[in-house]
Amino acid sequence: MNSQTQVESRGTTMEDLKKRKLEEASNGQISSSPEELKLLLDPLSKSQLVDLLSKLGSQYPSIAEEIKSVASADPVHRKLFVRGLAWNTTSETLCAAFQVHGEIEEGAVIVDKTTGKSRGYGFITYKHMESTQSALQAPSKLIDGRMAVCNLACEGLSGASTTPDQAQRKLYIGGLAPDVTSEVLLNFFGRHGEIEEGSVAYDKETNESRGFGFVTYKTVEAAKKAIDDPQKFLGGRSIIVKLADSHKGKMIQAQLSTAVVPIALPLAAGYPQQPGKPPANATPVAYTYPQAGATYPAYPGPPTGPAPYSSTAPAPYPSQPQMPYSSATVMKDPLGLPPTSTVGMGGYPYYFAKQ
Repeated sequence: MNSQTQVESRGTTMEDLKKRKLEEASNGQISSSPEELKLLLDPLSKSQLVDLLSKLGSQYPSIAEEIKSVASADPVHRKLFVRGLAWNTTSETLCAAFQVHGEIEEGAVIVDKTTGKSRGYGFITYKHMESTQSALQAPSKLIDGRMAVCNLACEGLSGASTTPDQAQRKLYIGGLAPDVTSEVLLNFFGRHGEIEEGSVAYDKETNESRGFGFVTYKTVEAAKKAIDDPQKFLGGRSIIVKLADSHKGKMIQAQLSTAVVPIALPLAAGYPQQPGKPPANATPVAYTYPQAGATYPAYPGPPTGPAPYSSTAPAPYPSQPQMPYSSATVMKDPLGLPPTSTVGMGGYPYYFAKQ
């Protein structure tokens, strides 16, 4: 019992010593300059700094408030990226849908500079970081008949919703009737599970349905139920339900099958090539390029010496006198036309049978 009492007393003494040091630090008896603290913190890694600030923030409320104030001042923690918007959604409609989570500092739908039409996404910047966290708890919102999804803008276009199993959760819905809207589509497939994102594909110019759409469930099990459901009738039509990745793969395969790709065919071994042209894709057998041509002795020049050879050039031919000719007279036909004979094909004369 005496040893146990000594251990307990030592433990109490250590705790009292820690508390005394913290009290002295708070009273300003032990202090360090900001430069000294920076020198101590500079070698620490990001994970060590995060752990240190987390522990201090949980122990001291003042430090926690300071951390929140610094984080909230940076727009990166308050700005949302919203995708999957309808082509007719305006900035006012977008802000009205997200205003339920808190005061909005800025919000706009991004439009094409040339056409002035929506590009299908936008941004929302809240005034307080708490409003952003509240909106992220329910990232999917039905706006103008389409299921839009939001995430922190710093996470990029795909956001945190892109997970390894997304390929097993996203479905392609084909064969839709023209009157099936995004809201009808979501209500029909919502019976299999909670939907994260989904809409009918609309034409940008006419805003009419293109006859297909996409639905992304929050769980793989819900997507499997939708695929295995035998009742695939919507809007009076039999619809197609399958994984979106499989449909995308078929479209790529169809495009590749129609494309003409030149292929270089290898030549057989030792196949003769055209002289002076090396083979394009095969090495010929038993010879290499460039080939060495046959050698011939140098031309010694014209022969010289006694007859019949002569080193002098032959004399030119003498000029011939011009022979005079008498002028010829042309006989004219009395009628003024030269006489002609009847000829047939190939220049042969006609032969007439006797009468």
